[in-house]
Amino acid sequence: MPEAAPLTSAARTRQSALHEQRTRPRQSAPPPSSGGLRALRALPKGLLRTARPKQWVKNVLVIAAPAAAGRLFSAHALAQLALVFALFTACAAAVYLINDARDAEADRAHPTKRHRPVAAGQVPVPVAYAVGGTLAVLAPAAAVWLTAPAVAALLAVYIGMQLAYCVSLKHVLVVDLAVVTTGFLMRAMVGGLALGIPLSRWFLITTGFGALFMVSAKRYSEAVQMAGTAGATRALLTEYTTGYLRFVWQLAAGVAVLGYCLWAMEEGGVPHTSLLPWRQLSMVAFILAILRYAVFADRGTAGEPEDVVLRDRALALIGVVWLAMYGLAVADW
Repeated sequence: MPEAAPLTSAARTRQSALHEQRTRPRQSAPPPSSGGLRALRALPKGLLRTARPKQWVKNVLVIAAPAAAGRLFSAHALAQLALVFALFTACAAAVYLINDARDAEADRAHPTKRHRPVAAGQVPVPVAYAVGGTLAVLAPAAAVWLTAPAVAALLAVYIGMQLAYCVSLKHVLVVDLAVVTTGFLMRAMVGGLALGIPLSRWFLITTGFGALFMVSAKRYSEAVQMAGTAGATRALLTEYTTGYLRFVWQLAAGVAVLGYCLWAMEEGGVPHTSLLPWRQLSMVAFILAILRYAVFADRGTAGEPEDVVLRDRALALIGVVWLAMYGLAVADW
């Protein structure tokens, strides 16, 4: 018992010292605003990554209708197409931002998508919603002032359709394929609307079913690759069968080829004045391109269309030859 007093006194001394250390201001600690400053500097980069710059190449389809009509190389056309490309890119970025903000919680549990800026916390969810919503409003509004009213209407419909897809339509069988395909078709149409170019039936048929071919080939490849695994990156894939998706991309490829051949064989009463029948010859390159792309679809390796084309040199070469023949046919050389 006599030894208890010194021990209690020592304990009180240690407690007093610890209390002083806890309450004493830490001069060596970094200012709390430094982390926030780094996050603020990283925010623009995160927003740009969320806008998917690699996907912007799809918006080059805005030149499809003017190129088909031979009205691509005037100063007015180029200026309008550059503007339409920027507006469509803004609309697509708005959809990506809102989609990633909405799916942030689910993406954090995904092995790959958890690295997306919103899921990783680089872009706060409210910021993604705010920037996406601002772009979704400003892009169609700017189109009203700077382009044809039909362009503004198409952009507004595109945003509404894609947001509905993000919320619910991506979970509806067949409708999800139709929505994604229509997005590609809208890209191909908007350039013609901006320049007041009538869109031919063959252009719409070939473009629409060509897009459906690539979209369904990608879905088929995803279904093949996830077969036998414990989960799917896209829940709806578990409801599709690979046989059905194969049927869709084969049907779409056939209709696209038929529509293009009917365009190539139809002279439309215009006398043939070019050096060679480029329209008819371009059918060979177009069919070869479809057949070559179908090789990757059949193997289950047809991912993003731009990746498929850039990965295969033969397909890229066939595409260049087709573009040359198509251009010569339009120019009537």
